[in-house]
Amino acid sequence: MTTTAPPTSPRPTRRARVLPPPIAGQELVLVAVIALMWVVLALTTPAFASAGSIQPLLVATAPIALAGIGMTIVIITGGIDVSVGGMMMVCAVVTAKALVAFELALPLALGLSVAVGGLLGLVNGLLIAYGRVHAIIITFGTMNVFLFVGLQIFASRTVNGIPSTLQFFGRGVAGRTLGVPHAFVLTLLIAAIAWWYLRHTAGGRHFYAIGGDAQAARLAGIDVRGRILAAYVVTGLLVGLASCFLIAQGTSSLDQSVGNGKELAVIAAVVIGGTSIMGGRGSVLGTVLGALLVQTVTSGVTQLGWPSQLSDLFVGIFIIVAVGADLLRERARRRRLRAKGAAA
Repeated sequence: MTTTAPPTSPRPTRRARVLPPPIAGQELVLVAVIALMWVVLALTTPAFASAGSIQPLLVATAPIALAGIGMTIVIITGGIDVSVGGMMMVCAVVTAKALVAFELALPLALGLSVAVGGLLGLVNGLLIAYGRVHAIIITFGTMNVFLFVGLQIFASRTVNGIPSTLQFFGRGVAGRTLGVPHAFVLTLLIAAIAWWYLRHTAGGRHFYAIGGDAQAARLAGIDVRGRILAAYVVTGLLVGLASCFLIAQGTSSLDQSVGNGKELAVIAAVVIGGTSIMGGRGSVLGTVLGALLVQTVTSGVTQLGWPSQLSDLFVGIFIIVAVGADLLRERARRRRLRAKGAAA
């Protein structure tokens, strides 16, 4: 008598997690636009294609892209930080004065600037996460406070005699290896870490969930306040590091214009890079490309001998196109969701 074994139920298969593509369509468009601009500028002004032009361009891109990484996380959560220019001023003047007074070593100078930036970011984060006031109101207020503090530290005088401690991140020979600026390499490394964290960790995906629907994220058990606080602290830390890059770009002096208008450049890089101003979607890679595009426009206008105001015009056009494309994508997404709901 033969017996048959009872049928075994199939082993449950682990469902693969669906991720967006590593490189989005808007990022590919940015790569194409930047490449086209570089070719046109190289043909129009041959000096643009030289190392003496590309290297300073990458050095100038680094602080905007670095601060933009933090801004990307903030905007993904549905917030914004218009105080980064004031933060840069405070971080830069504190670090510059400490370098002059104490001749700090490179690690200490970096640590001081990053710590000051983190403290300022903590102020923003606490007020926004626990104050229940929209981020643009809070950061507009703290921007003015930070600017006042920075001006008081400057005491109406330029900081002179800054030692070459930060030249490792500067424009000179000491600031690059094999022709590649150290500041830009470090920015790419931090961008890669942020890209991986946002894409491949639960903590990173929580930022997207908060930007998509903060109430739903709270009901799902996400520490919304803690994540928002972390986003602004990270932004402050990165702004502190970016401030060291700004000091290194200049000469042995620092004036009160440091950080002036940088908040607009950072936000422009993030928005042009494809991060939705409404929250819930964003890309660190797109931000780096957006910063490179903004600096390419500025450099191109200068080398072509055009009025400097044209760079603001072109960047403004890019912002309008990027925001328009984002609104169209959001409208198309909502139509698809309504269609799916009707079909169900």
